[in-house]
Amino acid sequence: MPSFGVRSLPRLTERHRNLRDRRPLRWDRWTLVRVGIVAAVCYASWATEQNFGRWYDFFDMKIYHGAVEWWAGGGELYDYIAPNTTLGFTYPPFAALTMLPMAAVSSAVAGWINILIGLVSLGLVLTVLLVPVADRCGWSRWLTVAIALPLFAAIEPSRETLGFGQVNLILFALVMADMVALRRGWRWAGVGIGLATAIKLTPALFIVYFLVSRQWRAAATATGATIAATAAAYLVVPHESTMYFGSVIWQTERVGAADMTPNQSLAGLLSRLYDTTNAPSLLWIAFTLVLLAVGLSRATAAHTEGDELTAFTLVGLTANVISPISWTHHLVWVVPAIIALGDQALRRRAASRGLLARARSTPGLREPIWFPWLVGARHAAAAIGLYLLFLISPIWPYEHQLPGVSHYADGLFGMLAENSLAIALIVLVAALPSRPGAEPAFGHVPVRIPQVRQAVPTPARQAVATTR
Repeated sequence: MPSFGVRSLPRLTERHRNLRDRRPLRWDRWTLVRVGIVAAVCYASWATEQNFGRWYDFFDMKIYHGAVEWWAGGGELYDYIAPNTTLGFTYPPFAALTMLPMAAVSSAVAGWINILIGLVSLGLVLTVLLVPVADRCGWSRWLTVAIALPLFAAIEPSRETLGFGQVNLILFALVMADMVALRRGWRWAGVGIGLATAIKLTPALFIVYFLVSRQWRAAATATGATIAATAAAYLVVPHESTMYFGSVIWQTERVGAADMTPNQSLAGLLSRLYDTTNAPSLLWIAFTLVLLAVGLSRATAAHTEGDELTAFTLVGLTANVISPISWTHHLVWVVPAIIALGDQALRRRAASRGLLARARSTPGLREPIWFPWLVGARHAAAAIGLYLLFLISPIWPYEHQLPGVSHYADGLFGMLAENSLAIALIVLVAALPSRPGAEPAFGHVPVRIPQVRQAVPTPARQAVATTR
């Protein structure tokens, strides 16, 4: 799409921001109004969590805390089963070592510490993603991030991560740190993904993405970080490492049945469609390979076009889809998907204004856009719809569990509602648009732009031309 009127925006907004940032912060009426807006958004987010959220009570944190406390007392880490459940510790030994210090505090204190770290992680990610948008649009940086933080903390993946005491926002921040490192060409890009993979195996798909997109240094760094962290854990706790990679990793029943409503992966979708506790193996493998190819190819194309945020988002969404179990608190990659869609709408809107200004300033040139106020509307609608879907999370009123209740107990609408998040993930993998040239992150990979040179006629060709 032409970008008339857009290229001048960064220079103008940068000058405006520099002048604005030089002014001291005054607690005038506008500052108080902004603080009031942030407070209102925080309250609305809290009220939304109370209405659409569930009773969390640090359920997962209690399992992790009990496991490391049991382990610190001399018990076998992977033999621990939480009271009144069939659940135990399922993370690799490196993750257990990082969680071991919380055995010194209660599970409630560990849960609140995890909430604090999770909110800080989410705030850092939102700062990285939204500050460029705020600068380009002339918005206040702190107000943009301050409003976005409670808004995104209220959606299903964030509130479940914080309420259950999960680590998904921390892993999310580690992966996004590598995106920033790639964008700036830092040599250690890949360490965050390597550490996230050593804690939880699903981020390993980003290493595959690095290989497919030929980002060799980042792939090598991420692989090296994963091996180093895993090897260090083996040196410290060899027995637990041998047990995990020898047997525990293959015990899928430790996690739960695939048809459980919180499992919004492709396997969960197929299990519920077939009304069985497990997805049909051949069908799941076939669709998984297709979606894996689609996700990685589209991520590579977005990387080539200079949109690393969309590339990382597609890889994260693909990992959610193809994983056998993707609980709703795993789906944090909808956060950058919503932001990317919203940014696409803003970019298209700015481009349309530039086209209109050019058309109106050029005599005899007709306006190229019939309904300029509709430009970017579909991307904005998609962003708002995706946000509302994960805010309301309509899967819970139609939650069913075999063999007690069939997943078709509430008819076709109930089936669609129970699988709505999984369907949204698959649609995003197939259709999330990229923003060419938005934020290239080629790092050390040189980008060569071919130059068109005008051919210089030789004396022989000049003679031929003269005779003609």
